[in-house]
Amino acid sequence: MEDITRKPKPTKRLYIKNPYQIEFKAKVIKKGVYSGKPALILDQSCFYPESGGQPSDRGTINGVRIFRVSEEEEKILHFLEEEVPSEKIEGKVDWQTRFDHMQQHTGQHILSQSFYKLLAGETLSFHIGNDFSTVEIDLRKITEEDTEKVERLANEIVFQNREIKTYFISEERIKEIPLRKPPQKRGLIRIVEVVDFDYSACGGTHCRRTGEIGLIKILKWERIRNNIRFEFICGERALSNYAWKNRILRQLSIQLTVNELEIIPAVEKIFSDLKTKKKKVKKMQEKISQYEAQNIIQNAKEKVIRKMFVDKTPEEVRFLALNIIKRGDYVVLYVLKMEERGHLILASSENLKLDMRELIPLLSPLIKGKGGGSPSLVEITAEDTKNLDLALNRAYEFIKEKLSINNI
Repeated sequence: MEDITRKPKPTKRLYIKNPYQIEFKAKVIKKGVYSGKPALILDQSCFYPESGGQPSDRGTINGVRIFRVSEEEEKILHFLEEEVPSEKIEGKVDWQTRFDHMQQHTGQHILSQSFYKLLAGETLSFHIGNDFSTVEIDLRKITEEDTEKVERLANEIVFQNREIKTYFISEERIKEIPLRKPPQKRGLIRIVEVVDFDYSACGGTHCRRTGEIGLIKILKWERIRNNIRFEFICGERALSNYAWKNRILRQLSIQLTVNELEIIPAVEKIFSDLKTKKKKVKKMQEKISQYEAQNIIQNAKEKVIRKMFVDKTPEEVRFLALNIIKRGDYVVLYVLKMEERGHLILASSENLKLDMRELIPLLSPLIKGKGGGSPSLVEITAEDTKNLDLALNRAYEFIKEKLSINNI
């Protein structure tokens, strides 16, 4: 098949005049392949190509799914799941996706103007994602209060249900329009006007009135490239977001037996109580570990103490090993076997002059281990638990030989 990018021919863009039109008929101007996929150029199309931070439309041509629409040299390329043999087609845009993009993009215009009007923050970039949209604003810092003011102004414009106009103006007359930022294109420029509020040069699909946008909600923000990037949602996305968050609040309210306004204080109290209880449990575990260490030492038949545990935590095993080597000249070789991994804690009294780090290259290949530590204490995490017994025995033989050489 021939390369579809040759002999460019402009495509008539039906979405420019009417973004609410989702069905159309057209003639195939060129067929071909692009990036290994069947593609079509039509004489006219309702499909919006990916551009300016707005994703492309979805839909079908003669029932075949379109997975991407792009723009190249004034022509629109429609990428298909399979070839369409007919020279005349019927296209259908997925309205749910189209309207979602209209809500997010129009909402961004209002949100960007709100940032500019209240904080003199210029919009540097914009992107519609699958779950949320982002807008990068030229601001060094922002407070919670400022963000709420911006969000409230944006929603006031939505609630006023202002008209949104789109029209073209020549490059020579562009200074007549109070644009928020200068246009990137030259020649005939398309203006999207939120009446008496925002004027933007934009080729995207937009709502007819601000009321169609629905609620505009800023979710969170973060610093990026010395600016601030905001995540936001509009319309149906905001409704869905509120629904699941409200469901979570309702469930928490029931479980904590408090009303929704009391959830945060209730959770803070739970964490405070938990922190206090953890401290008490830790002190009890330390005392138990001290008694356990004393008992192990009394029953020890040699200087090397080894054992495999399955019912302790790494913290408990570590504390036990440290208690033993502090009470006498011992070497402790402990292995903790858990469900998905193992944990080796290898400790030695400093008086024995051993470097427990020598065990790391010896044992790690056996258990796919990674570890480190000091001469007196080494910890190794084992990815493979099959050879933990073998690793324990190897460590024992190595230490016994070291002690023998040192005449200990």
